[in-house]
Amino acid sequence: TAKTSPSTPPPHSTTLVTVTSSPLTTTATSTAPTVSTAITTTTTTWGPSTPEPTSHITVSPSPGSTSPVSVTTSSTTPTGSFTTASGTTSSKFTVATSTASTSEIPTSHITVSPSPGSTSPVSVTTSSTTPTGSFTTASGTTSSKFTVATSTASTSEIVTPGSTPTSTAVSLSLFFLALSFQTQPGEWWWLCECIKAVCIEDDKVQVIPVICEPPPKPTCANGLSPVRVIDEDKCCWHWECDCYCTGWGDPHYMTFDGLYYSFQGNCTYILVEEINKNIDNFGVYIDNYHCDSRDVVSCPRVLIVRHETQEVRIATVKPNSMQVEVTVNKQVVALPYKKFGVSIYESGINRVVEIPEIKMNVSYNGLSFSIQIPSSIFGNNTQGQCGTCNNNTADDCMLPNGTIAENCETMADHWQVVDPSKPQCSPGLTPAPPTTPTMTSCKESAICELLWGSVFEPCHAFVQPDKYYSACVFDSCVLPTLDLECSSLQIYAAICADQGVCIDWRSHTNGVCSYKCPENKEYRACGPTNELTCKSSQQNETSTKQVEGCFCPNGTMLYDPAVDVCVKTCGCVGVDMIPREFGERFTVDCQDCICLEGGSGIVCEPHKCPIQKITSCDGEGFHEVSEVNPDDPCCPLFTCKCNTSLCSNNTLKCPLGFEVHSHIPSDKCCPVYEC
Repeated sequence: TAKTSPSTPPPHSTTLVTVTSSPLTTTATSTAPTVSTAITTTTTTWGPSTPEPTSHITVSPSPGSTSPVSVTTSSTTPTGSFTTASGTTSSKFTVATSTASTSEIPTSHITVSPSPGSTSPVSVTTSSTTPTGSFTTASGTTSSKFTVATSTASTSEIVTPGSTPTSTAVSLSLFFLALSFQTQPGEWWWLCECIKAVCIEDDKVQVIPVICEPPPKPTCANGLSPVRVIDEDKCCWHWECDCYCTGWGDPHYMTFDGLYYSFQGNCTYILVEEINKNIDNFGVYIDNYHCDSRDVVSCPRVLIVRHETQEVRIATVKPNSMQVEVTVNKQVVALPYKKFGVSIYESGINRVVEIPEIKMNVSYNGLSFSIQIPSSIFGNNTQGQCGTCNNNTADDCMLPNGTIAENCETMADHWQVVDPSKPQCSPGLTPAPPTTPTMTSCKESAICELLWGSVFEPCHAFVQPDKYYSACVFDSCVLPTLDLECSSLQIYAAICADQGVCIDWRSHTNGVCSYKCPENKEYRACGPTNELTCKSSQQNETSTKQVEGCFCPNGTMLYDPAVDVCVKTCGCVGVDMIPREFGERFTVDCQDCICLEGGSGIVCEPHKCPIQKITSCDGEGFHEVSEVNPDDPCCPLFTCKCNTSLCSNNTLKCPLGFEVHSHIPSDKCCPVYEC
C-alpha cells in the first residue's frame, strides 16, 4: 500500500507495487522526494491460492536511469525468485528465507510475465484517486522519472492463449494506459509490436501474438512481378499488383492492367483521373500531335501532371527527341525541384515527377512515358486512356459514362480535354471513328528482331516482348525515316530494368539507336536511379533498380544534382563550374575566394588592387585611359594618352614674307606654331 498525506507532504514518500504469487509475496518500494498525486494500492496476483510455480517480476530501468529502487521481499517458503534487468544484463535473486529482506534494484519499469508451464490467468487490480500521477525516485544526486497512468478501481484478467504463456509479456505501464480507456467486448488495441490485447467480457483481456504466414504470390495481369506491401497493422505483409501504364512511339499504349493498343489522336487526353475524387485536382494528361507529313500518325508532345495547386508540364523541345523542358505553373524550373509535396528530378534519360503522399511515379523523356501507382490507393478508382487499375483487363476500355467500348482505340478518343491551342478538339461530343494508318507490306527492321534475340533473352522470363515487337514493326513500316522503332526497344528495356534485368541494347543497333552524352559524362545502360553525389550518402541509396543514361566516369562523382559537374574529390564548385579543393584560393569575377569545408562552401570578397602612382594628365590634349593589365585583368592600368583632336585650333597668322611652321615638343601633346 502506498499513501501520502494530502495535507502535509513529508520530505520523502513511498510508493509500493506488490506482486503476490502464493505463497511468495514480492514488494517493490520506490522512494522519491515528492509525489504529485495520491496513489493507492496496486496489487497483481498470479494463480490460485495453492502453491504453484511462482511468477517472475522483471524490473527494467528507464532509458538513461541509474537510480535504484528498493525492493522488499518476504516469503513463508524456502524458495522464490525474481529477475531484474538493466540494459541487456539480467540478474537473478533467490529468496530462501522466511525473514524479510530488502534489496535495491536500479529500476523504473515493471513487467509481469508468466512462469514457464503456468496456464493460470493474471488478475490485475488497480485503484487510484486520480487518473494519472507521476513520481520520482532518487538515489544520491541521481534521479529517474516514472509516469503512472491508472484508471478508477477495476479488476481485469489477462488471458494468455495457448499452453505456453511464456511467449507473452505484459508491460504494466502499457496495460495501465489501456485501462485508462473504456473498452467494449470485441474491441482491441496494440500492447506492443505485433501483440494484440482483446477485450472479451467482464473486464477480461486476451493477449494474442500476431503470427504472420507468407501469403500466396499472385499473378499480375500486366505481366509484372507483384510487390510486397506492409499491412496497416505494421506486422504482416501481402502481395499487390502495382498499376503500370506506359506509352511510346506513335503512340502505343499499355494500360495499367497490361492491355495493348495503338491510338493516333491529335488532341490532349486524360491518361488517368480518379472516378471518385479523393485527391484534390489530381490527373495525368498527354498532348499528342501529328508527327508525319500525312497527318495520320501521332506522337507525344507534352506530359502534364496536376496535383492540388501545381501543374507540372514536361514538354519536348525538339520533335522526336529526348530534349525536354520542365515548367511548374507555366514557370520554367531547375531540377531537382521540390515543393508542396511534388518532387521533380532527373533519373537517367528521364524526367521524373514523384508525389510520395500517394506513392505515384511519372516519368517522361520526350519519346515515352510511364505512370506507376499503387493499387492500395487507386484500386478500382481510375479512368482514362490508361484504363482501370484493378488487375483485370476486361474493363480497361471503359468510356466516361461507365460503359465498356468494343476496343480501346475507340475508347481513347472519348477522353479529350479542353485545350485552347487545339480548337478542333471537342470533349463531350461523339468523336469520329479512329483511323488506323495502313501498313504497306514491308520487311520489318532488323532492330525489331533484337527483341526476340539473345540480347533481350534474359528478360523474356519476366516480361514477354510480343507487344513491343508489334509496335516496333508498326513504327518501322509506317514511319521508316523517324527511327521511332528505337522507342519500342527503349521502353521494353526500361520495364526489364524495373524487374531487375538490365539490357545493354543500344550497342547492337549499328548506331541507329545510339545515345550521345555530354563530353564530361559517359553512357551506361544500367546506372543508378539516383546517382551518388557529394551531397548524398551511399548508405541512403536503398533502391536496386537501374536506368540508362549519362553518368560521371568511374573514379568521379556528381557534385550535386543541381550542379552538373563531375569531380574527383568533393570540394567546391562556384559559378565558373570549375571544381575546387578545400582550402584552395582563386579569383573569379574579380572576387578573391576560398573554398571552405562546411557552411556555404565558397567565401568571397572584392579583389584588392595595388595602389598605382597617379600620373598627371594636365597638359593640353592629354587624357586618362585604362588598359587591361595582362598580369591582373581585374586591376586595369591607368595612363595618359595624347589625343590631338582635343588641342585648341590657334592658327597663327604670319606677316608678309613669313610662313607658319609647327612642331610638337617632346613633353607636349599639341603642336607649337611659329612664323
